Amino acid sequence: QVQLVESGGGLVQAGGSLRLSCAASGRAFSNSAMGWSRQAPGKEREFVAAINWSGGTTYYADSAKGRFTISRDNAKNTVYLQMNGLRPEDTAVYYCVRSRYSSGSVYLADFDSWGQGTQVTVSS
Repeated sequence: QVQLVESGGGLVQAGGSLRLSCAASGRAFSNSAMGWSRQAPGKEREFVAAINWSGGTTYYADSAKGRFTISRDNAKNTVYLQMNGLRPEDTAVYYCVRSRYSSGSVYLADFDSWGQGTQVTVSS
């Protein structure tokens, strides 16, 4: 059974930074691509970023490019999302997601395990 536990969310002013972490257990972490998704109030869940099994390839939503960086540490079974230049429109619950595949993608349908989420609130 896969478990994903996010941490690092909180309240930050516009322009600030946060670093989200996701600790994974269960199915071999290093074999799976990982990612982050988010859901704002009243909106559908959307893809934010993903990283392949080795960390050598990353994928970003247009809204995240240039501001967010996804990374992973396979020795620690952990994936990170460094978020800089945060905007009020980044306010959402952020979910760590685990792919069925070793290669990453921008399609949420490829991810079959979800964490419980961590709230990120950006004030203007």
